[in-house]
Amino acid sequence: MLSAITTIRPALVGKLNERQVLRVLQSRGPLSRAEVARESGLSAPTVSKAVASLKGLGLLEEADATELARGRPAPKLRLATESAQVLGVAIDAGHCEVVSAGLDGALHDDTLAVPTPATYPELLTALERAAREVMAKPGVRTLGLGVSLPGLVDYRKGCGVLSPNVPVTDGHCPAVDLAERLGVECTLLQESHALCLAERHHGLAKGMDDFALLDVGAGVGLGIMSGGRLLKGRSGLAGEIGHITAVAEGGRKCGCGNTGCLETVASDSALAWHASRKLGRNVDVDEVIELAKSGTADLSAEAREVAGFVAVAVAAVINLFNPATVFIHTPLFEIDAALFDVVVEKARRRALPPSFADCRIVRAKGSKRQGAVAGIIQHLTDSVAPEVV
Repeated sequence: MLSAITTIRPALVGKLNERQVLRVLQSRGPLSRAEVARESGLSAPTVSKAVASLKGLGLLEEADATELARGRPAPKLRLATESAQVLGVAIDAGHCEVVSAGLDGALHDDTLAVPTPATYPELLTALERAAREVMAKPGVRTLGLGVSLPGLVDYRKGCGVLSPNVPVTDGHCPAVDLAERLGVECTLLQESHALCLAERHHGLAKGMDDFALLDVGAGVGLGIMSGGRLLKGRSGLAGEIGHITAVAEGGRKCGCGNTGCLETVASDSALAWHASRKLGRNVDVDEVIELAKSGTADLSAEAREVAGFVAVAVAAVINLFNPATVFIHTPLFEIDAALFDVVVEKARRRALPPSFADCRIVRAKGSKRQGAVAGIIQHLTDSVAPEVV
């Protein structure tokens, strides 16, 4: 038994050292080996061994020297940005987006938009085609792909369970299927969780371990970061705030099959529904935003009504989770930036005063495609060694 333990421990310690090196470079940017050793507290030989392993995995590369050490260039280490890439796929109701990025998470200028097909096989084929186009860069190794999916996601199975706005994904595992087709590591994230990761790693929540993110799009979702970890629930289904009942009687039917759900009154699709009734023709949210911003149609009353229900959602999040910060991700504020203040004031009236006073409400800056990229980077990091908490 003792020999087995001593055999396992060095390998585990080595992986933990590799993760520590990754974390230092993720937080501090390009550093020399000596700087990595100082920042991590690891010895120089340990850093060299970890670096060799991480370079072999394609996660690190040598950067151009920017400092001198005793008159000679001091080579810098950085997360792979030229020799390797990761992909992000954001599946949504109207269209999907495929992007690429370096291991530092910085998105490249090669976004491909794919209209969301009517069937799952067509969706898979369209995403595979777009991904292969992005993967075709000469001399660049694709290490993995992250998929952001709206609706309920069962993380134990890696499958979509119920997506009222993209029902063709119900019962399917797009990350598993794309991994099989593309031959690269893939991971699946619920879109509100993806937005949380985008905000934490590349947005306004850098360095924050406790916050909430309210995602108001075609539906209404919620991501909670608690103690630096996503609150997922038993199987990943936590955070579906959009399906609490907001209109008890006479509410519109929701894509989930119920009536009066919050997302029927506090979402982009709710705004489009109101606008369609006023204009006498069907319009989607993109056209609503264009009409409102150009002044072609006065939709201020409809937008304020939706904003009022968004405030209900914000107040509920504050009362339930007592977060330090609530980020709101929605194109609603593109119509009128003043709607943000409307949401904050209405939320103040509805939330418990002590909880509201202890919370900031902020417009989110991240995107679902950035979240998909952040998700695969985290997955690859965890594959080196799980985070020890």
